[in-house]
Amino acid sequence: MRIESYTQVQQLYNTKKPAKVEGKAKSAASDRIQISSIGKDIQTAKNAVAAADDIREELTAPIKAGIANGTYQVSGESFAEKLMKKYEEIESL
Repeated sequence: MRIESYTQVQQLYNTKKPAKVEGKAKSAASDRIQISSIGKDIQTAKNAVAAADDIREELTAPIKAGIANGTYQVSGESFAEKLMKKYEEIESL
């Protein structure tokens, strides 16, 4: 066994790591973001939907009044037709 090689290996592990090198003061490059025109259109649409009312009062007010007065009538035939149409749409998926 060679003692010199052991001491050389030991010296490698005992060496101190060099101090951190200070980085450049500030980099001239910066991050940028670009939004496509489609993305801008989607954002505009989302903002318009968020600003709109959830319930269209001009459509729901007469129905609410009819229910409150007891004069709102639903045709059983039209209800059944719409129900079957919806069922067929779901079944075709």
